[in-house]
Amino acid sequence: MHDSFGRNGLVRPREGRVLGGVCAGLGRRFGLDPWPARALFVLVLMLLPGSQLIVYPVLWILMPLEAPVSARG
Repeated sequence: MHDSFGRNGLVRPREGRVLGGVCAGLGRRFGLDPWPARALFVLVLMLLPGSQLIVYPVLWILMPLEAPVSARG
């Protein structure tokens, strides 16, 4: 699953992240800047109270860290 996320462009960036880089990675994948992506993430999670305690850590684990610049080729 970890590799599948990476192949689909769901990676946590090394720069421009606040906590784990989950929202910045989601924003990058769907063509949003990091701050609007964070706001949208919070708004969606407010619809399901308590879900942020599950969703964010799970995505943090499943989304691989972006490869270093020298390794991207």
